[in-house]
Amino acid sequence: MSDFKFPEGKEVPRGAVLPAPVKENRMMITGNWRTDRPVIDHEKCTLCLNCFIYCPDACWHLDEEEEKMVWNADFCKGCLICAVECPAFALTAVNELEFEDGVVRLEKPF
Repeated sequence: MSDFKFPEGKEVPRGAVLPAPVKENRMMITGNWRTDRPVIDHEKCTLCLNCFIYCPDACWHLDEEEEKMVWNADFCKGCLICAVECPAFALTAVNELEFEDGVVRLEKPF
């Protein structure tokens, strides 16, 4: 028994799994929403991958050659969950005004 009434022909199975996007969608850039950005201290980073795991927008990935975490500014909304979940305190929130290319300084958002 369903709690929701779906229009005929629009029903979805319970527990359905939707495939995750496999590449960046340039039409979905959300980095201009940010007021603060996470800044990583690579000396403190232990490569625990918590930032990768907890980021809702998959803005962190591991550069295996360099052995360091890389941040994707185009899609980071600045929620800073990564900074909260970092057990090594390697991530800090820095206001966008501190950066020459900060999103608050853009004449036209992306």
